[in-house]
Amino acid sequence: MSSDGNKKQFWKRNAAKVPGSIQHVYGAQHPPFDPLLHANLIKAGNKPPPATPGKPKKATTFQEFESITSDAWDVGDDDDELLAMAAQNLNIEVVMETANKVIENHSKQQERQRLDDTTELEQREEDTQEEVAENEEEDEEDEEDRVEEGDVTSPEVSFASQSSPYSDGRLVKSHSEAPIGSPKDAAGEHASLHRQRSLPHRPPVIPLVARMADQNTSGTPAMTEREASRLDKFKQLLAGPNTDLEELRKLSWSGIPRQVRPITWKLLSGYLPANAERRESVLQRKRQEYFGFIQQYYDSRNDEHHQDTYRQIHIDIPRTNPLIPLFQQASVQEIFERILFIWAIRHPASGYVQGINDLVTPFFVVYVFEYIEEEVENFDVSSLQEEALRNIEADSFWCMSKLLDGIQDNYTFAQPGIQRKVKALEELVSRIDESVHRHMQQYEVEYLQFAFRWMNNLLMRELPLRCTIRLWDTYQAEPEGFSHFHLYVCAAFLVRWRKEILEERDFQGLMILLQNLPTMHWGNEEVSVLLAEAYRLKFAFADAPNHYKR
Repeated sequence: MSSDGNKKQFWKRNAAKVPGSIQHVYGAQHPPFDPLLHANLIKAGNKPPPATPGKPKKATTFQEFESITSDAWDVGDDDDELLAMAAQNLNIEVVMETANKVIENHSKQQERQRLDDTTELEQREEDTQEEVAENEEEDEEDEEDRVEEGDVTSPEVSFASQSSPYSDGRLVKSHSEAPIGSPKDAAGEHASLHRQRSLPHRPPVIPLVARMADQNTSGTPAMTEREASRLDKFKQLLAGPNTDLEELRKLSWSGIPRQVRPITWKLLSGYLPANAERRESVLQRKRQEYFGFIQQYYDSRNDEHHQDTYRQIHIDIPRTNPLIPLFQQASVQEIFERILFIWAIRHPASGYVQGINDLVTPFFVVYVFEYIEEEVENFDVSSLQEEALRNIEADSFWCMSKLLDGIQDNYTFAQPGIQRKVKALEELVSRIDESVHRHMQQYEVEYLQFAFRWMNNLLMRELPLRCTIRLWDTYQAEPEGFSHFHLYVCAAFLVRWRKEILEERDFQGLMILLQNLPTMHWGNEEVSVLLAEAYRLKFAFADAPNHYKR
């Protein structure tokens, strides 16, 4: 107590000589002057200092002086005491409790929103079903009235029902004019919509095949007038005794309707002849030849010099499109094993290389569509006849072989074809978008680290299967589509993500982005834009390679 008293008296005695500014300093380290907090200081500042010593003003204690001084100096207090005071003022338990409350409130709000969305959707579904039922009753009443009055079907309706080439006779000018189906179909569609929208933050799932290609299957909108016109052009072109392949390529560049895609791919790949009379005999001969290879070579898969090849194929097949149930069926995996093993045996220069397994899937899906109308994702291939499955397998083998014949140097020792294409991609990007190229260099991202897979798998790991099928429509139509045009597609694809690339500021972030590009919900429109940009690049650079070399 005596020491405290002495300290108090000391400050009283030396109050007039206490150093330190009481001027208001504004800046980063000093808060703005608070007149309420410094009321005494303002009063003192308004009075001029006495010229001669007069009545001494009341001395203040150190605590009072500290409270009216905004920049009091360090009086020798221990730093630990200051830290303890700070910890006392900012209690970690209080902070954690507050944070937990915020998170809990946010979670409750999200749950409430989800329940509201679900309730609203169910209400809309009920209302829609009621409307459909009412409309059906009204239609039945109208039909009865027309029958009683002896009305006949109008010529327009008769024409639409008789001449339409589509399974359900629907032909509309736009998707918005598509008629509502039966109550059963509507209920199925609404149930599907409910499943898709029950999670509010997940976009609706696009079918396996892109929107234009699956227009007349169950649950999909009617074909538009433009799409119907395109389909008619394909059918007229394919119906001739000798198909004009050049004209077919031009027509196919913008996409091929699903109904004629199997025959079109076989023609464009060179598997089938342009002469219509020879096609059936060629198909029979090639299919018999393939199954001759099976009898000749497939039993050797367990031989010592073929064991490694077959083992690698056997490992890779289950990894092929693991999210699509179709490719997890045992019979489908056996088909893929036979196709890949026979191809590897017949091409010893390259043999089987990881990534070739992906190249079978588009052909397989397209040729399955030759025998079914419904969507293929969950289709059980065991329901097909044995002959149909054998035809699909043989056709997939020969078309994949035709594709690989043009890019086989991608899969020979050291994969020189891929090395050249990745180097060409780097040079091309450096010319068309220098900002992206320099950004890659700045963070030491090598093109080979992400573009190797783009070349090895033809972008199949970067795009949904429906987009790959649409992409291959153009590749089949484009001269050297898989070997040459693919380079420009990869360049356009990389530059397509320039904003996201430039936002990443480290090597790890760039690699994660480039290996997981957000294309899950892409469809025909996005692929068409990508192909148009790739064609522009090809037009500018393909015939002048020095333009993209520094």
